Amino acid sequence: MMSFQREILGLLLVMAVFVPACRRAPSGIIVSCAGDSLTERGYPRYLRAALGRRGVRARVFNHGRSGNTTREYLAYLDGAAGEIGKERPDFVLIGLGTNDVRVDGDHVTGEEFAKNLRSIVAVFREFRNRSGDRPEILLAAAPPVPHGTPYPFGPGSADRVTREINPAIRAVAESLGAGFVDNYSPLARAPELLPEVHPLPEGYRIMAENWAAAIASRLEGRGRGAALHLPGLGDKIQSSPTIFSVRQKPWRKIS
Repeated sequence: MMSFQREILGLLLVMAVFVPACRRAPSGIIVSCAGDSLTERGYPRYLRAALGRRGVRARVFNHGRSGNTTREYLAYLDGAAGEIGKERPDFVLIGLGTNDVRVDGDHVTGEEFAKNLRSIVAVFREFRNRSGDRPEILLAAAPPVPHGTPYPFGPGSADRVTREINPAIRAVAESLGAGFVDNYSPLARAPELLPEVHPLPEGYRIMAENWAAAIASRLEGRGRGAALHLPGLGDKIQSSPTIFSVRQKPWRKIS
């Protein structure tokens, strides 16, 4: 009888230790990455490490869709938003625009692009993180489309990125109080990393560093605006349409 009582007591002690631990919210942040092939094939694989170098623990989910324009990604969210929302992201990173400047049937006008982007942001704004707050939304400028990129891009595609797409992204970010991350300038300064619309691995690393710098800045509370509360991350994260861009490191070829 005494042996049985000791076993029960031991089981209760184990439960007292482990059950609260199981209920405790996981530490770190959750990041959902939305975009086209530059997301699906690119920077998210480097983002967790880039955040780790800044002392930020993170889980990163990749929801890139190769070839998607804003029109197609918005349609994708009609069926996928519910599942993505279950991740309870603290940050949503949106990188779209490259495919919108194609000259085939995927061509999207500047006016429609801005409208689609606003609608995409609105979908993600309905998400809630583990604390029940809205996630922080960050929008990135589209990288350059090199001149001479073959069909389905055309002679005017490169200019549309600078004249229409990126100004629209920045305007949407400013009007909606989202962050704006400059993924254009670092790659424009290093065209050797962008032989076509998809960067080399080092180019994707630069994009990841840019995103990480923006997230870390928000976590450190250096911006302005409304506070966002995240579990285990201190008091406040600030929200403002701030431009972030890391200083480019000397390029080295990655085999």
